[in-house]
Amino acid sequence: MYDDSTQEEKVFRRGRRIAVDVGDARIGVASCDPDGLIATPVETVPAGGRSQARIKAIAEEYDAIEIVVGLPRSMSGKEGPAAAKIREYAGRLAMLVYPVKVRLVDERMTTVTAAQGMRAAGRSSKKGRSVIDQAAAVVILQSALETERVSGRAPGECVEPTE
Repeated sequence: MYDDSTQEEKVFRRGRRIAVDVGDARIGVASCDPDGLIATPVETVPAGGRSQARIKAIAEEYDAIEIVVGLPRSMSGKEGPAAAKIREYAGRLAMLVYPVKVRLVDERMTTVTAAQGMRAAGRSSKKGRSVIDQAAAVVILQSALETERVSGRAPGECVEPTE
């Protein structure tokens, strides 16, 4: 007889999440359904001055419980200047959207995975540059959802709001 009373119960938080793939020119945005089953593209936001205000508006529109931001790392897992820039961006975003939590999750290979998916669907990555950013955000969010579902814990690290 198997006694599973010692098994840790895994809890998946219900609610919509927003994911962003922050680039120098564009920011891909994705959302998931309230049950966290599937991520879908939302829009591509031009990077720059008003991007965080637009992301805040999207989070409010979708009644998001958190925002997941892709953190670029090298294949060895090290963080470079791009990661430092994203950490700064995420800190400012966390301040703007408080009390909604902002989390950083590993985004290695998301753009490559998104581009491969587009090619497999017969779409050119040159023609669909803005769409590829959304697709990368979908990959980031879907990975975060799966991590939470498997582990029972929120993915990545929570960002402290900064000015």
